[in-house]
Amino acid sequence: MAGKEAAALPRKTYEKELLRLQTELVKLQEWVRASGTRLVVVFEGRDAAGKGGTIKRVAEHLNPRVARIAALPKPTERERTQWYFQRYVEHLPAAGEIVLFDRSWYNRAGVEHVMGFCTPEEHRLFLRQCPIFERMLVEAGVMLRKYWFSVSDTEQQERFRRRLGDPLRSWKLSPMDLESITHWEAYSRAKDEMMVHTDISEAPWYVVESDDKRRARLNMIAHLLDSVPYHDVPPPVLELPKRPESTGYVRPSRDLQTYVPDHAAGL
Repeated sequence: MAGKEAAALPRKTYEKELLRLQTELVKLQEWVRASGTRLVVVFEGRDAAGKGGTIKRVAEHLNPRVARIAALPKPTERERTQWYFQRYVEHLPAAGEIVLFDRSWYNRAGVEHVMGFCTPEEHRLFLRQCPIFERMLVEAGVMLRKYWFSVSDTEQQERFRRRLGDPLRSWKLSPMDLESITHWEAYSRAKDEMMVHTDISEAPWYVVESDDKRRARLNMIAHLLDSVPYHDVPPPVLELPKRPESTGYVRPSRDLQTYVPDHAAGL
């Protein structure tokens, strides 16, 4: 239950349930494709809250032609002069597609606002326009799900420490990420204000307690599946064709091609 500390989820239990949920995600994907549904899932939260790891597990077994991740870099000079939502619109799904936003238009309500990358007027305009924008998406038939990953300050700092010493994950850290530690309360106030304005009935926020990454991943995926009225779509009947008889083809000599060295042989 949210708000109460629970025992750590055993790895075997986690992996078994994750596989089951990922199997259901494949079914969801096929339903989206067959029905022409447009599904948008927004992942938001503080740095190191577990968004990226959850997105990775959601997309792990999905077809990238159907389900894609949108993780936009900072806007170009030209994009800075556009209507704020404009560059996000072009990444929205067409019929039969799923888009997972690894951060989204809510950058304006968070990092841009806290770090002074937008003006107070631009921030106020965002809070006024965002509910209108999202209602337009829903009215147009887009299925929109918004998840906020909530991590405690102590757990965030511990994750930052682990990343600093891990050569495989150090790229996840930037000076901006570390600076967020000194703006913890400012980010909290910005999130609270954002929720007041954008937690609308047509597109509500769902908070994921993420101090325990395994629980967070399972809880988020299970909720997403429960929130979408998908059903099994019978796959096409496929049969492996019989290999035809040889017509006399002879493979060229291996000496005519350059092969990758057998690195594994030296292990």
